[in-house]
Amino acid sequence: MKRLFTLTICLLSLQILQAKTKLSHSVKLFTQLSRVTKFNPEAVNADTTILPVLNQPLPLTSYGGVYKRRLDSIRKDIQLDYNEYVQAYIDLYMRNREEMGQVVGLTKYYFPIYEKAFREAGIPEEIKFLSIVESKLDPNAVSRVGATGLWQFMGTTAKIYGLNMDNYIDDRRDPIQSSYAAAAYLKDAYQEFGDWLLAIASYNCGKSNVERAVEKAGGVTDFWSIRQYLPVETRGYVPAFIAMNYVMNYFNKHNIVAQPCNFSIRTDTVMVKRIVPLSSVAQALDVSLREITVLNPSYRMAVINGSPKTPRRLILPQTAKANYASLYNVLNGVDNPVLATTPKTNTYAAATETPAKVERRMPTHHKVRKGETLASIADKFGCEVSDLKAWNHLKTNRAPIGAMLKVSAGEVAANVQDDGGYSKN
Repeated sequence: MKRLFTLTICLLSLQILQAKTKLSHSVKLFTQLSRVTKFNPEAVNADTTILPVLNQPLPLTSYGGVYKRRLDSIRKDIQLDYNEYVQAYIDLYMRNREEMGQVVGLTKYYFPIYEKAFREAGIPEEIKFLSIVESKLDPNAVSRVGATGLWQFMGTTAKIYGLNMDNYIDDRRDPIQSSYAAAAYLKDAYQEFGDWLLAIASYNCGKSNVERAVEKAGGVTDFWSIRQYLPVETRGYVPAFIAMNYVMNYFNKHNIVAQPCNFSIRTDTVMVKRIVPLSSVAQALDVSLREITVLNPSYRMAVINGSPKTPRRLILPQTAKANYASLYNVLNGVDNPVLATTPKTNTYAAATETPAKVERRMPTHHKVRKGETLASIADKFGCEVSDLKAWNHLKTNRAPIGAMLKVSAGEVAANVQDDGGYSKN
């Protein structure tokens, strides 16, 4: 009996020693993770601006059951699995309370835009949290490989999904245009893989990498089954997305305080059909240039390059009625009209033209490109989806690729037409 007692004591001592070793490893890993909690893209991962690669997750604690129940309670169309990889990202994001508080504040402006685009495309609303993983809701975010904007589009993919890039404009930075493009990509990916987590994984590493991973896993279409065959970054990408769903729904349970937006979220939208410097718009509204550029990040030279053939969207902070006359003059070239000039980097277009020569007709037709929807076309040309359906005798909300759609009723229009699609009251 004495020998048995001695053996039991020895086994318990060995288990305690092993537990101390694991704890020491966990503390060391926790310390390493703490060094990257400011989401430094250069030090961690510059392809998604706040996505460190955590492939050595911390062990789950007894509190894990609470996280799992909370994730289960917010699940809608996408499975939100809980495991040690998800927990590692929850811990990482929760330690950045100030930064997450700022992101929560930004969602008040950007999420209504995402939700409208996703609703029109028919994809789950919760995918909006993916943009935080991608860019921290910064439309000017650029990764080390050139992915740009809120949804971090590479140039080639952006063009496939209808985003324009030239000397004047980069649609990847446009919250509205890029959201419709992201929705189109994710819908295509879901139709191919039949699983939203795989569609999300493909957004990070490309559809071909997911296809190869599925093949290596024996044809299984489940993220956790193919995870080991995906690129290293993508293995953490989906857990980070699930973790962000948790953080954005339960931030107030973790002493994260939502910070107010540092720009106006009450806006109006107009369509501009001429060259207008944003500095002139700011002056007319008596606001800072930053206030205008932050709402219109796609204009690379801070100049709206609108034309009668291709009107451009201008987002404006809601302003006093006393400023309407001044704004009208700027947008219609009454006092200081501007003509297009040869683009030069970091310069404003500045020339003059006679107001009487301004063409006053809106474009009447538009050829549908891949990635476009009736909603995105309606937003672009300042009309309603119901108008497009009526003018083109369409019975569904689908925009046939290659079709030539009528986009206006053909009446004479002013240079500026109120769009109204994204006004926030």
